[in-house]
Amino acid sequence: MARTVIDGCTVVTMDAARTEHRTGHVVVDGGRVAAVGPGRLAEADRRPDDRVVDGAGCVATPGLVNTHHHLYQWATRGIACDSTLFEWLTTLYPVWAGIDEDITGAAATAGLGWLARTGCTTAMDHHYVFPHDGGDVLGAEIEAARRVGVRFLATRGSMDLGRSRGGLPPDHVVEGLDEILAASAAAVERHHDPSPDSRLRIGLAPCSPFSVTGDLLRESAALARDKGVRLHTHLAETTDEVDYCREHFDSTPVQYMESVGWLGDDVWFAHGIHFDDESVATLARTGSGVAHCPSSNARLGAGIARTRAMRDAGVKVGLGVDGPASNEASSLIEEARHALLLARAVGGPRALGVRDALELATIGGARVLGWDDQIGSLEPGKQADLALWRVDGLAHGDIVDPVAGLVLGAMPPLELLLVGGDPVVERDRLVGVDEVDLAADLKAASTRLLQRAGVAG
Repeated sequence: MARTVIDGCTVVTMDAARTEHRTGHVVVDGGRVAAVGPGRLAEADRRPDDRVVDGAGCVATPGLVNTHHHLYQWATRGIACDSTLFEWLTTLYPVWAGIDEDITGAAATAGLGWLARTGCTTAMDHHYVFPHDGGDVLGAEIEAARRVGVRFLATRGSMDLGRSRGGLPPDHVVEGLDEILAASAAAVERHHDPSPDSRLRIGLAPCSPFSVTGDLLRESAALARDKGVRLHTHLAETTDEVDYCREHFDSTPVQYMESVGWLGDDVWFAHGIHFDDESVATLARTGSGVAHCPSSNARLGAGIARTRAMRDAGVKVGLGVDGPASNEASSLIEEARHALLLARAVGGPRALGVRDALELATIGGARVLGWDDQIGSLEPGKQADLALWRVDGLAHGDIVDPVAGLVLGAMPPLELLLVGGDPVVERDRLVGVDEVDLAADLKAASTRLLQRAGVAG
């Protein structure tokens, strides 16, 4: 297999020293980074069959890592746009109850395709709605990731606390404890690949403190640790949730999670907006991670996560676009920009730097997912997950610092996106799937779902 040489670009490695080359090169061989260095690759180091990509006018970064998402929601964007989180969920749960594997597959393929177009090479999904007659919705998402070509951490989510028992979701979208545990074990056994070259891993992800029982949390933690997979859930997203935990458990959300065995370096939480100082310190002490979702948090008016405080304390923090029904743009590079802007809006101009924001989107996210030994930086031996952004056009050509242009400017075109050395995007178009077909399939799936729910679309 011929090597790929990306030559003459700015290289932002995100290695431990945060090495950057204003003009540099990256050599990809056998799906992994073989070399990174300053200047163009020397003639003596070239091979006759090298595939050479002229990177002049571009900046190369590690591929971006998405640490929280709900891909099925791509079929329900633009609904309840001015609602709080609980109002939004109450509106959409009856709609989501109608998903099936075909709708989920169309939504996931379109969603992952767009994530790739925004620089994402590793996507995570938190799927927790499993209608009894919906077919293999988790399998549909996994097939979507294979089609698009991205690396994927699919979590088998769950809800067992319906409205009749004090939870938020309607009873008809929850499952029984034994059913959930059996399906979770089966998902890990069927799909999880822990090998170094893996493009598919599985985690377990009960939905939230107000939609699952303590028994489900405890049993899921035990199962995940027995199987060697990671744990994920929503936490401290709204003040309503904080109040719920105080009322039902006489604790903060983090204290409750600690009481059910849900802290550790194999756990990460989505949002974490309303963590107090004690909670931040506990997360740091236990090695637990956080998926920061700035756009969704702002869209729902839930608040601004304490990114600076968490980073200062040593908490692992990555970025997530969250569900497309609460973030219609679903652009991972945009999350880096919004993370920076929101942090500075409440903490001043030094609350988060442009390179800090890019770190959250790359090596930070890889750490949160426990995948940083393989992805998240451009270093010899790591997976060749790389984004090559064109920054010499009208929108970016005069921005002195290319990292500032990438984070603060408009989303640049992607000249190339590689996953394990394989091209997924070339010249700002998906390689393995047809974007027009994806859009048409998504529209048809969304129409079917909304018609089932009696919602005008």
